[in-house]
Amino acid sequence: MNNHHILVVDDEPQILEVLKLYLTRDGFRVSTANDGNAALSAFETHAPDLVVLDLMLPKIDGLEVFKRLRAKRTVPIIMLTAKGDEVDRILGLELGADDYIVKPFSPREVVARVKNVLRRASPEIHDGADKPITHGELHIDPRTRVVQARGRPVELTSKEFDLLYFLAQHPSQVFTRAQLLDKVWGYEFFGDASTVTVHIRRLREKIEVNPAEPRYLATVWGVGYKFEK
Repeated sequence: MNNHHILVVDDEPQILEVLKLYLTRDGFRVSTANDGNAALSAFETHAPDLVVLDLMLPKIDGLEVFKRLRAKRTVPIIMLTAKGDEVDRILGLELGADDYIVKPFSPREVVARVKNVLRRASPEIHDGADKPITHGELHIDPRTRVVQARGRPVELTSKEFDLLYFLAQHPSQVFTRAQLLDKVWGYEFFGDASTVTVHIRRLREKIEVNPAEPRYLATVWGVGYKFEK
């Protein structure tokens, strides 16, 4: 983990200090920024492997910063908010945040979430067990974490990829939203089932010809979702 560089963005000095302390103790390299402009500048300077981003920032708000960062490259982002508002949480997920933490939080929880997101986002060396999957015009390669639909590359967040690949590994098997939260997000995630709904909708918009009539990601009404061969 000590090769990873984390950018922490928050307008509260105490939060920056505490998170930098805990992350550094765990072997991470850490940069900080206390407003939206500083966050964009630090992102360009340090090219972090993950960003912990507060929603409420001076100068440029967190949602706008999120959009600008993702326009530059697909870096894992964990969003923070003091509101605990459902609307803010859904907005973060709609943008494609990899995780979402509501203040107040334990610094150890943030470190655990950072490790979990990085573990899922980083390509791993495989022994051949995780082979590429092709169904129709959809191709998924877990080694490179590249997805192609109809011959064109599809840009997915790390969690969108994890969800799609998990479902594609189990074609025709129906999973509840709670099961998908457990299998894809893991025990470190404290969100609710709407997280899955948002990610399924985003995936359909990216890989389906007609998201309203999905070819691959089917809804099983009253139960959950499945991947159609």
